[in-house]
Formats: sequence, structure tokens, C-alpha cells
Amino acid sequence: MIEYVDEYRDEEICMDLSGKIRAVSRRRFNIMEVCGGHTMSIRKNGIQKLIGENINLMSGPGCPVCVTSINDIDRIIALARVKGNVICTFGDLFYVPGTDSSLADEKARGGDIRMVYSAHDVLDFAGEEPEKKFIFVSIGFETTAPTSAASVIEAGKRETDNFYLLPLNKTMPAALREMVRRKDSNIDALICPGHVSTITGTGIYRPIVEDFKVSCCISGFEPVDLLSTIYLLADLHEKEEVSLINNYKRAVREDGNGKALHILYEVFEPSDTVWRGIGNIPGSGLGIRDKYARFDAVKMFDIDVPVSVEDPDCICGEILTGVKKPSDCALFGTACTPVNPRGACMVSSEGTCSAWYKYGE
Repeated sequence: MIEYVDEYRDEEICMDLSGKIRAVSRRRFNIMEVCGGHTMSIRKNGIQKLIGENINLMSGPGCPVCVTSINDIDRIIALARVKGNVICTFGDLFYVPGTDSSLADEKARGGDIRMVYSAHDVLDFAGEEPEKKFIFVSIGFETTAPTSAASVIEAGKRETDNFYLLPLNKTMPAALREMVRRKDSNIDALICPGHVSTITGTGIYRPIVEDFKVSCCISGFEPVDLLSTIYLLADLHEKEEVSLINNYKRAVREDGNGKALHILYEVFEPSDTVWRGIGNIPGSGLGIRDKYARFDAVKMFDIDVPVSVEDPDCICGEILTGVKKPSDCALFGTACTPVNPRGACMVSSEGTCSAWYKYGE
């Protein structure tokens, strides 16, 4: 049994696993790593170079900043332009371009926009500056949504009347079903997100295995985690079998985190939402329940959002669905860099383009 972090990075174990992967993989095999954290780890550790030519790793829609639609970015910018509003967000979202601006641009023009570590930071700001209206941009998947929900519950207890949430959280199951059913995706197996699974448990992936005959393996983020996951999936593929495997048992349980899920669904309910590159996926978003409507920025701020226009040269949407890779983009590494990003996939620390730019193809 592996007990210590260094053992998850052990070179001898990694080389042994990579040899087993190359030996077992005799046919072309497409694996989508859903999580942006997995993409970063794969590129950082050169895993794509260790597994042989028969296995094709595809990045998926597991970067929450990247899948936030341009219309939602434009909505955030419109809210930032209202006098007295303070927009609070995680750092990655700061530089994502909208149709004609970004939060970084708005801050440079005098907008009150703050980078924070949690929604509770924003709640504290609201108490300290009652003359302003604080809006926390809540993005992320099931991993971060419970903390946003907890901040809304706490705002109710404090009777805070100048704290709002812009609910842009998304959930994984419907999006993954959309991925595997697309004819242009050619997905044979999924490396399922570790952090999301600690909250949801393993059961959310079972319908994908049963309905679409696509194997799913939940993985951790260290090199040994990912190489062992790829080996397990490759072995199943060669045997022409499909299965759901939890390869991250040190963190993920079958039933997930019940307390976090209870808090999440106390505040949120399933809603339709638009994913960049995919479009509207029914029931894949999290809207704020009527019980907490007074904290919902969508309902409490009547603003005009201009018609959103995507950059026609950016292929971020196709990269998020695994149809194309960053190297297919004419902008990649030239007109689009982390310093001057043209698309969300280059901005986020979990973005595929960012990973390829930082660590190479």
C-alpha cells in the first residue's frame, strides 16, 4: 500500500506503470481527462509521453473558468459597471475576456473588483462596508458550490442585506453524458475528477457506464495516480470490458460527503445553464432556491447585458469538448498567451491551453 506523498511520485513505480500501459495497449484508445487539475498534472509530469502512441489523451470540460459562457462573463462585467457594486471573484476569472472587456479592464477603469479566496471573505466585506453592494461570482463544480451555499446560509443568519451571489456553478453528471453521446467526441473512457467525486461520491458516473458503455475511473492527481488509472482503463479496453473504478479511495467514498451535499441543495436547485463550447445543458447548473432569492444577483439586479460575441479565431470551445487540441489553434502561443489571452483556456490555471503553453506538447 502506498502511504506517503513521495511514493505517489516514485520514478521506479511510474516507469513500471508506463511499461505496463505500453505493453497492454495494442489498439487506438481515446481517454478524456475531465478535470483541469488532471490536465495540468499530465502535462507537468510528461505523462502523455510515457504511455505510448496508441493512447490519445483528450482534455474535457472540467475547468470551471473555461466553461463559463461569454454571456455570463458579459453579465459580470455589466454588474461591475453599476455604481456602488463590488464584484468579488477568484483570480482566474479576472482576466477572462468578454465581448469587449474583462474584469481586469474594468478594474483599470476604476471599477471596484476584488480577488478573494472564498465567499465568506465577501460576506465579511459586506459587514464592514454596508454602503456598498457586494456580489460574489460563484463558479466551480460540486467541489466549491457547498462553500458558496454555506455563505448564503450565514448571510441569512447575520441578516446581511448587501451580500449577493451570482450563481454560475455547474454540475458534472449531465455534462459528462453530453460529452460521451456526441458523435464527434469519440470518447472510449473517462478519467473522472477527483475533487468533485469527494463531494458527490462514485454513483454519479454509473449511468454513463451502463447507458453508454464507457468506462469511468476516478483518479487522484499525482503521477502514480494517473498512470495507474490509465493502465486500468487500457486493460479494460483491451479486454473489451467496461467498468466504474474508484482509483482514489484515499479521498473518495461511494456515498461522497453527505453534509456538503445537504448544504449545497439547501440553497441551490438544478437549473439549465450554458457551457462554453457545448451550449445549454438542462439541469447542469445550480440556481438559488426561492427561499434565498434575496441573495440572488440574477433576481435582484435588473441589468441589460449586451449581445455577446465570441472571438471567431478562438477554438476554446472545441478544445473543451476534446474535438481539437491547442496546437490546432492559429492563435496559440503567438497572438494568444497567458500575458495576452484571447480565450478562457489560456487564462485559467486549469485551462488546457495554459497547460500546453507552460509545459509543452
